[in-house]
Amino acid sequence: MSLTKPTLPLRALLMIGGGVALAHLLLLRELPAALQVQGEAPTVRALQTRSIAAPPPPPVAAAPAPAPPVARPKPQPAPPPVDAAPASTTVASVETPAPLPAEPAPLPEPPASAPEVPVVTPPAPPEPAASAPVSAPPAPPTVTQATAFAFPASVRLLYELSGESKKLRYQARGELLWRQDGQHYDAQLQASMLFFGSRTRTSSGQITPGGLAPTRFSDKWRSEQAAHFDQEKHKVTFSANTPEVTLQAAAQDQLSVILQIAGMLAADPASYPAGSGIALQTVGPKDADIWAFTVETPEKIRVPSGELETIKLIRKPRKEFDQKVEIWLAPNLGYLPARLKITNANGDFIDQQLRGVEKP
Repeated sequence: MSLTKPTLPLRALLMIGGGVALAHLLLLRELPAALQVQGEAPTVRALQTRSIAAPPPPPVAAAPAPAPPVARPKPQPAPPPVDAAPASTTVASVETPAPLPAEPAPLPEPPASAPEVPVVTPPAPPEPAASAPVSAPPAPPTVTQATAFAFPASVRLLYELSGESKKLRYQARGELLWRQDGQHYDAQLQASMLFFGSRTRTSSGQITPGGLAPTRFSDKWRSEQAAHFDQEKHKVTFSANTPEVTLQAAAQDQLSVILQIAGMLAADPASYPAGSGIALQTVGPKDADIWAFTVETPEKIRVPSGELETIKLIRKPRKEFDQKVEIWLAPNLGYLPARLKITNANGDFIDQQLRGVEKP
């Protein structure tokens, strides 16, 4: 039996042994690089940033400059390329991590002291328009100082009365009784209406060089109110307990004033032409006022007793509640009234017209 028959040829064995040795040599050569890649992955550190607060800027009017933008982390350079390995060798790949988002820029810090907000003062309200000056009440007219008087003899005058009160019309009868003896006088004016009774005004006093000087005046309708004259002390008091009044020269009451004017015109009619005025202090049952009359042009009127020549006088209201008084004085009657009309502020009136003359 041949010893070489079961074995390989020596040349083949040498070639196989050499190839194995070469393979091991190559494997040992590449082992460190493989171990470096597979044994420990390259460490990638993210770039960490932090904001360092800047010291507060000095107080300036302008706003601080915005903070500089935060630097983004630079990407790591790729590892050096690895030599190609045999097909049977596996090399782990390294992924580059995504960059971290940059922190937002810090908001600008407010200035050390906020700027003062100007305080706007609201405009002052416009001043109200100056109202028209309130006119003062007119000064009372100057009292007339007469020196001549001629009073008629005693007589009774009868009147027809018509009037209106609170929109109701009415008819009545009236009379004026005048009596005098040269030193004293008495006067009474009365109006009577069926179912309503009568209203009576009386005046009594003395006849002096200055005309009539009343001592008592009364107004009676349902009840009586009176004014008492003290000529020596120049004052008048009232039964209504209203304040007393100082008497002026030639002061009259609401009845004697008509008779005083009649005596003035009868004595000197030329001194009182049309357009002239007569003013006298006139006392009522509660107070006193200045009654100012204006002399109108002569006027012929028709009354129940017939036609008469008259001189008309008008007392126009000076205040809100004054009465309007119209008097027609007849020279043929000694300047006693042939007609007398009184109108109140609310429109109520009484109109008395002569219907007859009688002895007292």
